[in-house]
Amino acid sequence: MSVLERLARSIVVPVVVIEDAKDAVPCANAMIAGGIDVMEITLRTAAALDSIKAVSENCPDMLVGVGTVLNLDQCKTAIAAGAKFIVSPGFDAEVVDYCIANAIPVTPGCVTPTEITMAVNRGLKVIKFFPANVYGGLNAMKNLSAPFVGIKFMPTGGVNTANIKEYVSAPYIHAVGGSWVCPKTDIAAGNWEKITKLCAEARAAAQA
Repeated sequence: MSVLERLARSIVVPVVVIEDAKDAVPCANAMIAGGIDVMEITLRTAAALDSIKAVSENCPDMLVGVGTVLNLDQCKTAIAAGAKFIVSPGFDAEVVDYCIANAIPVTPGCVTPTEITMAVNRGLKVIKFFPANVYGGLNAMKNLSAPFVGIKFMPTGGVNTANIKEYVSAPYIHAVGGSWVCPKTDIAAGNWEKITKLCAEARAAAQA
């Protein structure tokens, strides 16, 4: 199964902010227990790279990727740490081209026709749409999907358990991203049972 297929099967791609690398493996295990076996650890903290490495080496059932990648150096460093896919909030041609050349799945953030055109012309099929609630949500993606036949979106921002069904029912949605299934306060507090519960509830709501 390809990385993109794993993301679609998971339905939710958790955006994970880890302040202490010791929490990475327990967090990954809590998500797996809740039925989610992919995670996007963001480069928003100093512990991110060590967290990616820990999950990559100790959680064979978890597909770990990296988020908030802003430049090529970050991209290469994250891949070296064990990241299996790259997620960016925006479109950086250098990052995207490097990933394509090295067969690393990449989902850059694209919200305008110009950005989506750049992605499509490089052969990408799945792009991040962030922040979805700011840039028009489902209605915007529906309209953008008309000229860009075959492109699928991974919206992040404003998606939650209450509206996830509406999102994933749309044919142009590949998966959804978000941190609501793993709040950083719960990660820091070690509330693993709560994270398992939130993950299970999100998947159940999506499949209802």
